[in-house]
Amino acid sequence: MESISKFGLNMRLFLAIALLFGLLYILITIIAYFFKFGTPLLFAVLAAVMVLGQFLIGPRIVEWAMHVRYVSPEEAPRLHAMVEDLALKAGIPKPRVGISETSVPNAFAFGKTKGDGRVCVTRGLLNILNDGELKAVLGHELSHIRHNDMAVMTLVSVIPLIFYYIAFSTLFSGDDDAGIIGIVAIAAYILGELLVLFISRVREYYADQGSIELGNPPHELASALYKLVYGSAHIKKEEIKKVEGFKAFFVNDISDAPNEIENLKQIDLNLDGAISESELGELRYTPARIGTGSKLMELISTHPNMVKRVKRLAELG
Repeated sequence: MESISKFGLNMRLFLAIALLFGLLYILITIIAYFFKFGTPLLFAVLAAVMVLGQFLIGPRIVEWAMHVRYVSPEEAPRLHAMVEDLALKAGIPKPRVGISETSVPNAFAFGKTKGDGRVCVTRGLLNILNDGELKAVLGHELSHIRHNDMAVMTLVSVIPLIFYYIAFSTLFSGDDDAGIIGIVAIAAYILGELLVLFISRVREYYADQGSIELGNPPHELASALYKLVYGSAHIKKEEIKKVEGFKAFFVNDISDAPNEIENLKQIDLNLDGAISESELGELRYTPARIGTGSKLMELISTHPNMVKRVKRLAELG
């Protein structure tokens, strides 16, 4: 990926979100036109209520599904010390700190606002990262809170579901007008999903950059990403499936880990399972080899291609 400024990242996010909400408004306007009842404003208000409901209950769903257990500073002093230091540097309130008891190595941040931020790590992650790598990952997650993009993802992720519900309710109703709406809703659903995936990928680049801005060396984050991919690639598929529905919140795409680990081996020159500062430095001046299949798969992934991500970290370094 070419080097992108903060302004460029912000513009990409803004345009994608605007287009997503624009699709929603167009669809409800079509519904109002064909059925001759209500107004676009009324349907917009109803859609906003659905989005708001998802926004309010989203954190509870994540806590329940990921079996999050919040820990005290006495119980996890190292974790709390790192989060407190990073929060101070980021200029945000210290988020609640939790541990998810799953062997899948990863971390995630969620919450409704900066003041409601929660950052969680899995047991699997704590078992494989050293202190520098752990702090770099926490910096990535706190950057999500600092940018408020975890709230953005909670809001936008419900919009394709609204499109899907409209399509499912109208496509096979037998009414010609409803059938037209159903076809439009299906198209909106597909485009909406692609836009949500794009927003998700951009926010990961943004959070990577945020971790570096908080003082974490790029090679520490690159090495952590490599270890997370390697760890996910060797976890049983049954364990992956249990948390796969929340992979958009994770640091990397746990579903694509087996493919990514093969691509990342080109960076791990001494094959020691980590990415050193010198190895990342080499990548800064070396073209990264990414197959056509990997490039196409990225379009339907919640996360950027990992080689491109690490390449960008090399450029930031």
